[in-house]
Amino acid sequence: MEGEHDATAGTIFEEDEIFDNGGDEEPHRPIISGEQLDIEAYAALYTGRTKITRLLFIASKCRVPSMELEALRMAYDEIKKGEDTQLFREVVATIDGRLGPNYGPDNAWADAVDRRAEFRKEKLENELNAYRTNLIKESIRMGYNDFGDFYYAHGLLGEAFKSYVRTRDYCTTSKHIVYMCLNAILVSIEMGQFPHVSSYVSKAEASQDSLDPVAVAKLRCAAGLAHLEGAKYKLAARKFLETGPEIGNNYTEVIAAQDIATYGGLCALASFDRAELKSKVIDNSNFRNFLELVPEMRELINDFYTSRYASCLEYLSNLKPNLLLDIHLNDHVETLYEQIRNKALIQYTLPFVSVDLNMMANAFKTSVTGLEKELEALITNNQIQARIDSHNKILYARHADQRNGTFQRVLQTGSEFDREVKAMLLRANLMKHDYNLSLKSLRKH
Repeated sequence: MEGEHDATAGTIFEEDEIFDNGGDEEPHRPIISGEQLDIEAYAALYTGRTKITRLLFIASKCRVPSMELEALRMAYDEIKKGEDTQLFREVVATIDGRLGPNYGPDNAWADAVDRRAEFRKEKLENELNAYRTNLIKESIRMGYNDFGDFYYAHGLLGEAFKSYVRTRDYCTTSKHIVYMCLNAILVSIEMGQFPHVSSYVSKAEASQDSLDPVAVAKLRCAAGLAHLEGAKYKLAARKFLETGPEIGNNYTEVIAAQDIATYGGLCALASFDRAELKSKVIDNSNFRNFLELVPEMRELINDFYTSRYASCLEYLSNLKPNLLLDIHLNDHVETLYEQIRNKALIQYTLPFVSVDLNMMANAFKTSVTGLEKELEALITNNQIQARIDSHNKILYARHADQRNGTFQRVLQTGSEFDREVKAMLLRANLMKHDYNLSLKSLRKH
């Protein structure tokens, strides 16, 4: 996907094309640029394996050498706190000596970790065999769960998933099933197996009586990520918007509260109509708490709703470099941005019978030629009912003829009424002449 983003990035949202609507004033609010990404502060939002994978993703996608090396350095330090020696060797190979001798191969550490892992695995196997012999379901469940934790810590995600799923046969309460589902979801997200995520979210939600508010919030976040991965942006938006404040910092091994605001806000802008945006996003007191963590997202949503499109697109343009470094959003940024921009164009034209393309191009800070191409595509896709006067540079709306439409509806209603009355008269005449009874007597004979 990297090549696709490289090819399309900037074709719509050029920095020199974004200003305030209809004026030459300087931007009225400070906007954080993507170049100011503080990797250390960003990484601090996460824990566990996702912290490492996000840092490695940043290193692989960013084109700033200093940022890449900083991400690799932090990933190296974080990996050495754990037990995944295979991932450690891969990161060392990626660093390739660029960070000096302190960030090179550490065979002594890796060998020591591998030896401890062998002893630990043997101990877990012996314990599990003993539990099986004694046929104690709870002990067997805990044994498989310990194996899942062991494999997950060492980066063997496939084996971890199998071990967690095996605990289901030994679950004795619905809480155990929810715990199993959350473990399976965590590993599935790490593996990128989002169909499994959706499946285990549904299984966990079936145990409603055992779901506390934190578990509910975790499941909604997981479902939102699965819908986002499947490009089902409206469903994703709903899940993120339904996430309660209980999530707090309780799911940092998967997602941060700031991500909920960003993912939910972008998906809502791309898929919600104006009424939904008002009721489900702007007036949503729970989601407002998340938006406070990402002021840029809050402001661009308000700008979009109040038709300050250039300001809204300016925020999007400045957020874009950061969003392209997000492990879950990277593949969707271009599509989301295109849908948001198209919605802005549609919303701009709706109230008018005719629109001066020069004024519209100035409002969106693009060229008239480029604007014409965008409008042509929307008209072709039947998203805008209009025609373009290319000579005079005017867009004329094709509003439905309300008078003619009313007459057509009246005629259709009259035809339906006439048909129903004839059917009733026919039935009445049949009953009057006992045709129905005669038919029954013939059938008896």
